[in-house]
Amino acid sequence: MRVFLAGATGAIGRRLTPMLRQAGHEVVGSTRTPAKAAELERAGAKPVVLDALRREAVFEAVLDARPEVVIHMLTALPQHLHPRTVERDLAINDRIREDGTRDLVAAAQQAGARQMIAQSAAFLYMPLAGVAGRPALRGEEEALNFEAPKPLLRSINALHMLEHTVRSADGLEAVVLRLGHLYGPGTAFARDGAIAQKVLARKLPVIGGGEAVWSFVHVDDAARAVVDAIGADRGVYNVVDDDPASVRQWLPELARALGAKPPLHIPARLARPLHGAVAVSMMTKGDGASNELAKQTLGWTPRLASWRQGFRTALG
Repeated sequence: MRVFLAGATGAIGRRLTPMLRQAGHEVVGSTRTPAKAAELERAGAKPVVLDALRREAVFEAVLDARPEVVIHMLTALPQHLHPRTVERDLAINDRIREDGTRDLVAAAQQAGARQMIAQSAAFLYMPLAGVAGRPALRGEEEALNFEAPKPLLRSINALHMLEHTVRSADGLEAVVLRLGHLYGPGTAFARDGAIAQKVLARKLPVIGGGEAVWSFVHVDDAARAVVDAIGADRGVYNVVDDDPASVRQWLPELARALGAKPPLHIPARLARPLHGAVAVSMMTKGDGASNELAKQTLGWTPRLASWRQGFRTALG
């Protein structure tokens, strides 16, 4: 199939482009910077330099590509995201999720595309308490966390708008992939990534009881889910591994995989003025996500079933 991959040089796009080519798809990939165009050519894609917030440029690129499938992996995440400045740091990313998504969908419709696959998140559900000592796994029908700390609310609303825009588009088979916390090359959890660097510097403590449950997925498994979603029925799918874990479980293991000292522990009441409400919330509230629907419907299974093995493989 002819595929337009928006965001082809991001963390997922870099892994996804060669997978699409290996699966026999013709790929046009977008990048924000001319310097990365050669990288796409080496991966077998036709590069197009594109500012996703310029409506005319988006239409020109998509219409010229004449894609059957449009894949929306556009993000503008800062290299270092600080919980205390998250609202400011995510401003451009939120605009891409709202304005950029609207233009990309409209261009896909005008170009006659049949399907759109879009990236979302599986870690922003409304938190629930665990049942019988086990973490609650959130399914795709669950609501997003519109009770999150105020600095996160604009981003959650932008994610909601992205999903709504894609799923309500006439003429497009819409697939939304809600990804878990990404680790592996090009992510914040890579050895040179922002989170790993904080762990190495012992600047990422366990806050409170560290009871928030996170679901992870290796970036290669996330990319494979996109390939598996081509031609799939419309729907929303959690793309996460099989091993949700609390912060107090995974953060020490991350430190061990990096060869770092164990993380410090800080009470929530002391962490709030130091790290902000967002950091406290992300470490003390939240549940893992279920991947059963993706397995049953997409036929996708994570090759790295647990972050435990994945951290050792990717970071050891």
